[in-house]
Order: sequence, then C-alpha cells, then structure tokens
Amino acid sequence: MKKSLLIFFLFMLTIPAGFAQLKNYSFEEAEQLSRESPKPIVVFVHTSWCKYCKMMENITFKNPEVIRILNENFYFILLDAESKNDIAFNDRTFKFKPTGPNTGVHELAIALSTVNNQITYPTITIIDRNYSILFHKQSYIKTKDLISILGKIN
Repeated sequence: MKKSLLIFFLFMLTIPAGFAQLKNYSFEEAEQLSRESPKPIVVFVHTSWCKYCKMMENITFKNPEVIRILNENFYFILLDAESKNDIAFNDRTFKFKPTGPNTGVHELAIALSTVNNQITYPTITIIDRNYSILFHKQSYIKTKDLISILGKIN
C-alpha cells in the first residue's frame, strides 16, 4: 500500500501544475488593451478548411515557448477569414463580403492578408501600436521560425 501511494505521489509531481494556454483577443479587446499597455498585435488569418492553418493551430501555437512569447509580448488574434461578424478596428467597421451564395471573405482578412492582389492562408500579420504592418507572411510557419520572427519584432 505504501509503495502504491509513493508511486501515485511521484506521478502527480511529474504532471505540470497547469498547461499554458495562448491568450486570444478580439480586435476590440486588443485595441483597447493596446491603448493602456502598448504591444504589437499578432493576427493569424485562417479558414476552417485550410489544412496548413490547422497544422499551425495544432503544432506551432501549441508550443510552450511560442505561447509564452505571445502571451508576454503581444496581443494575439485569431481571424477567421470567412467570419460573417462585423469587426470594429482602428475607427472603422469591417464586414463580410460575399463572393457567391455560400462564400465570401471578410474585409479585414483582405486588408491583412493580401499580397500582390492574392489572399493566401494561413497568413501571419504583426501590427505595431499605430496599426502599421511590421511583418507579413503568407504560408505555414514552423515553430522555430515563428520564435525567431517574434524575437526580432520584440
């Protein structure tokens, strides 16, 4: 019995007290918080059907170091490029723009993820306190590469 209890307590000590979670803000929240405590804003533009977006969500953004860096030094926003909700940001309201009966793209996704008149998912856009784009990348970004990028921005 003592041996079982000892094994149980040793096992419990090896389990982390809490799993780090990535803080995700709305544009409105990030804008308000940025006024009080300025930090760059990292926007991850994605869609529900994009396999590379899912890979980044499940690998890159689950990495403890990425989570720590983003939570401490940035405001992180997930933007579904096909969201139909209006988004107020930088004194403007962005809306969903239908392109067909069941398709469309959000205006803010267009603004943040268009390069050479083309939108690609996933896109990472980093914005400074004046809402100017500091960094823009359209593609899957590996964990070590994102850590490097965030380090350079910070």
